[in-house]
Amino acid sequence: MARAPDPPSGGDDPFPEPVPLPIDGTLDLHAFSPAEVGTLVPEWIGACREAGLTELRIVHGKGIGALRRTVEALLARDPRVKAFRPAGEDGGGWGATLVTLHAP
Repeated sequence: MARAPDPPSGGDDPFPEPVPLPIDGTLDLHAFSPAEVGTLVPEWIGACREAGLTELRIVHGKGIGALRRTVEALLARDPRVKAFRPAGEDGGGWGATLVTLHAP
């Protein structure tokens, strides 16, 4: 009896390769799972800082606010973050957070 071929390594992950993010000061979290945010946001902040960006915008959506609270908690404990606040109505309102980093 023939045996089925082994599945490709990488398990069930449909996107086994990392996707590069543009480092332009805006991060849209709509394409990411909540589980990814805890490592993604700090890594992205580091990349923005290395690129010389100090004014950032994180789009988390409005929803029930769970992702916004997660982002705010990450920002509150990151020593590179000088300040953060909800974006104005023209920048996404409470569906986005504006971040100011300390100068490198």
